[in-house]
Amino acid sequence: MIPLCIDQGVGVIPWSPLARGVLAGNRSREGQRHTTRAGTDNFADFLYAQATDFDVVDRVEEIASERDVKPAQVALAWVMGKPGVTAPIIGATKLSHLEDALGAPDVELSPQEVERLEEPYVPHPVLGHG
Repeated sequence: MIPLCIDQGVGVIPWSPLARGVLAGNRSREGQRHTTRAGTDNFADFLYAQATDFDVVDRVEEIASERDVKPAQVALAWVMGKPGVTAPIIGATKLSHLEDALGAPDVELSPQEVERLEEPYVPHPVLGHG
């Protein structure tokens, strides 16, 4: 769909660019829940249950640490750098979420950083539709 949208000039608005908070660090590989949402969002457990999902989280955190920015900013910068993307849908429930999102356009990822972010990703089957 994305190539068609680009060809036809239709903007792409990604749903859940922070993977229900997983890319922002709301839970750990070991199963710790760091936020109320993480503790109550069983659907995220269903969507992001692949062992490799936290390899991506680790890489986002690694690059964020190197740049001294928030993981959410790195994840949003990656999404916003993709062709056709006009705006990501963020689910800000706290002022800090909004502040992180507002800082994301200032994070310009290098081609090497993009490659590093994408390297551990393993595509998911279609989930949540049925």
